[in-house]
Amino acid sequence: MSFSTSLPPSVVAKQSKTTEESDEPQKKSREDYKKMKELEEARKAGTVPAMQDEEGKDINPHIPQYIMQVPWYYGENRPTLKHQRPQPEKQQEFSKPSEWFNKGVKEGPVSTKFRKGACENCGAMTHKKKDCLERPRKIGAKYSCDNFAPDEHIQPNLSFDYEGKRDRWNGYNPDEHQRVYEQFEKIEQAKRMLKEHNIEKELLDGNEDSAEPSEKQDKDDSDDEDKYADDVSMPGQKFETKQRITVRNLRIREDTAKYLHNLDVNSAYYDPKTRSMREDPFKNTGKEHQEQYHGDNFVRYSGDAQNFAKRQVFAWEAFEHGTDVHIQADPTKLELLSREVKQRTQDTKVQAKNSVLAKYGGEEHLEAVPRQLLLAQTEDYVEYSRHGKVLKGAEKPVVRSKYEEDVYINNHTSVWGSYWNAGKWGFKCCCSLIKESYCTGQAGIEAAQERSLIPTEEQEEDDETHKSLVELHQEKMKESKKKKRKKNKKNKGKKKKKRRHSSSSSSSDNSDVSDDEEEARKKKKLKKALEKEMENQRKADELLSLDERKRPFNSMFDAKAPTEEEMEAWRMKRRRDEDPMAHFT
Repeated sequence: MSFSTSLPPSVVAKQSKTTEESDEPQKKSREDYKKMKELEEARKAGTVPAMQDEEGKDINPHIPQYIMQVPWYYGENRPTLKHQRPQPEKQQEFSKPSEWFNKGVKEGPVSTKFRKGACENCGAMTHKKKDCLERPRKIGAKYSCDNFAPDEHIQPNLSFDYEGKRDRWNGYNPDEHQRVYEQFEKIEQAKRMLKEHNIEKELLDGNEDSAEPSEKQDKDDSDDEDKYADDVSMPGQKFETKQRITVRNLRIREDTAKYLHNLDVNSAYYDPKTRSMREDPFKNTGKEHQEQYHGDNFVRYSGDAQNFAKRQVFAWEAFEHGTDVHIQADPTKLELLSREVKQRTQDTKVQAKNSVLAKYGGEEHLEAVPRQLLLAQTEDYVEYSRHGKVLKGAEKPVVRSKYEEDVYINNHTSVWGSYWNAGKWGFKCCCSLIKESYCTGQAGIEAAQERSLIPTEEQEEDDETHKSLVELHQEKMKESKKKKRKKNKKNKGKKKKKRRHSSSSSSSDNSDVSDDEEEARKKKKLKKALEKEMENQRKADELLSLDERKRPFNSMFDAKAPTEEEMEAWRMKRRRDEDPMAHFT
């Protein structure tokens, strides 16, 4: 969120015209926009103080831009939120709750003479003759000049809001309640005096003993209670007039009965005496999540029912141990006592654990593994530029290989596969052809030479039949070239048979010359293909050495099928990583 001044359309149009004439850009540059966004993010993060309005109050940086921006017609050039608040000039004034309509109120003293402009019938100044509500007099007050009516109260033009119109107690005078209360007290006092008078009269007559008036009084009181009890018709309640108690039913009559949720005989059992159904009636019917009722036990184990039961058990146990505490009489005391007991229990467990560790040790085994090792994640903060350059923080190192390097087994100084003899791999340090064997060094080499298991240096020099992998590969390539030449000669021989027999001798001489020329031309093409392949490999090595974020795109590469010479050059220059002796040739 950032503040920018809103200009009128005329000013914006004028600026655009001046910009076209002067060819100078008036818009914000990319750097200004970037700084503005950075300042906005810093304000949201709390590292930079928020903007303040004209009253010095902070403006919430998370308010959207369209709410924060002031319209151009408001005429404000600094950050503010006044335009979002109710405007005083547009606020409608309503009447106060204390103002109300006065009914039947007469104002001022009664006049003794007729006033000009008054009602001709009653003599009041607040209305005319046609609006007078009194009985038409035979001789009006204008002519009789007697019995003038007082002026009426003119009701003000009251305007209430939505709540004021619907307020039940708006306009109520509390003094009226005092009048009703006094009237009720007078009635009650009169009743008591009447009862006392009746009791004294009966005692004087001697028709009833002293105990009977009290019984009669109780009977009258019960009759009064029965009279008022008939009006009690609240749902879910029943007033027993004989026992003077209020009985609350277990359910409201508008609710569905428990035994009607599921009419299956094998469903949850319903006890009609206690009106209880402990289990879920919709169990194994597919309606467990659709219906609201899940049995009475569901209520027992939902909400704070379990916590309440635990507090009750704790109160019983505390009372047995001599602590006078009750869950209903002292709920606050019980809660504080339970927290104190829980804290003491935890402290006791920690002390016991520390004492065992101090005596026997082994605390280092209880320490958890760092979170970075468990989840293979870190919270290292790194910022990059648009070109992939690290601006802030350390760049994560690139993992080159997941295998261990320069690790030798069984006292060897070379890896398995560094030696080749008679079609078998071995260790170069001891010329052992057995995998997982222990290195014997120079002694093992001499012992193998004595037993003629491996050739000596003189035998390797004199033995012409001993050939390396490169030589074998070269011989194989020569044999393949010879086969191709023979195949080409056969194809050419078939074509020559179709020609005339007269030119057979001359054509045979020309064919030998053409074969040599074609062989030279193929060698030339192969040489060019080899140079091109070497150049491609050099470029590939350069690209692989660069960082992957700095490598150029390869969208201009011309994809076409390779020729035979290019395929031959690729086979000759192909890298054989599986051969451990390839880099020695």
